[in-house]
Amino acid sequence: MPARVLPDLPIIIRRRKIVEMERTLVLVKPDAVTRGLTGSIIKRLEEQGLKLVALKMLQMDNNLARKHYAPHQGKPFFEGLVAYICSAPVVAAVFEAEGAIQLARKTMGATDPAKAEGGTIRGDWGLDIERNSVHGSDSAETARREIELFFGDDEITYYQRIDSRPIES
Repeated sequence: MPARVLPDLPIIIRRRKIVEMERTLVLVKPDAVTRGLTGSIIKRLEEQGLKLVALKMLQMDNNLARKHYAPHQGKPFFEGLVAYICSAPVVAAVFEAEGAIQLARKTMGATDPAKAEGGTIRGDWGLDIERNSVHGSDSAETARREIELFFGDDEITYYQRIDSRPIES
């Protein structure tokens, strides 16, 4: 299967400074979906200025889960991680913003909810290190790979939030 190339990210010109928008993948994990937290999690990310550009609910199968968690293959927790992520539906989302990856990760909090600050998604809703409510891309390279696993080019939307600074021409 040939590699897909995602369209170029939007470039915004602000006060004569070119700013390239960054994208990140966020998964609302089975523990959060089954507790009815999906809307609250998406709202919290949007309130931080992250623009939602793609969204879908799906039941991950073993093949997709193994591709998604491929960087962890061979680690002792890999099989449990695959089984867990396939145990109930997930909600996959792509968010976009300047510095989207770090902004999303800060909003999510530490991977281990016991170490996550209150006011973060994992600090408020995570149950344990595996059932920590959300997954977020950890780098631009990872984000590109993960987004391509879950979304086709035609599933990512382009628009400007009305509460964002205008794009200068």
